[in-house]
Amino acid sequence: MDFQWLSSFYNELVKGAGLTLQLLLISGFFGFLMAVGVALGRLSKNRFLANGLRFYTSVLRGTPLLVQIYVLYYGVGSLFATFPLIRGSMFWPYLREGFWYVAFALTLSVSAYVGEVLRGGLRAVPRGELEAGRAYGMRPWLVLRRVWMPRALQMLRPTLAGESVMLLKATALASTVAVTDLLGAANLVRAQTLRVYEPLLVVAVIYIILAILIEQGFARIGKTPQRQA
Repeated sequence: MDFQWLSSFYNELVKGAGLTLQLLLISGFFGFLMAVGVALGRLSKNRFLANGLRFYTSVLRGTPLLVQIYVLYYGVGSLFATFPLIRGSMFWPYLREGFWYVAFALTLSVSAYVGEVLRGGLRAVPRGELEAGRAYGMRPWLVLRRVWMPRALQMLRPTLAGESVMLLKATALASTVAVTDLLGAANLVRAQTLRVYEPLLVVAVIYIILAILIEQGFARIGKTPQRQA
């Protein structure tokens, strides 16, 4: 094993890790916001809305994420490039970058997977707790914000931690559309140094560390210090 190349490619690995974290945070944040809407819509008494979101989640969960990224980047991205109005707009510097297509694909994926997870968690909250909130005079939105959603998130904490780790690993697909994320940086090192295994081992260790940090972060959420008598 030879790791002398680390000093020469340290900056590339750091930048790649930064892009990976950006993808994780952007898609995780906006995907979760969309997931809340998906979960509530799936529980709606409006059959059109509920069935439409059921189809949405079925399509996203039933097709490979890599295919979705390719459709957005090579399909939609190439279509945008044919319109001079779009190419000359202020948005073109973003629309021509693979990073944002990957972020959008990951966001949609999170909204579908976590949306279904949240739906199950919301349905698992005992009705008595919701009725207690209404008995205190809380309006439906306040019950959702103070009782229903916090209780569901508390029960789903281990599952959401697992979904976050899965999202972290899914960000590695960004390297397939010329985004130099963590795995993309490793591929760059491999191409320039002809070292096959060492760059991948370094990247694997970084992913493991990030996954542990995510799990530890979720484990600490919701814990309250015990009061001493």
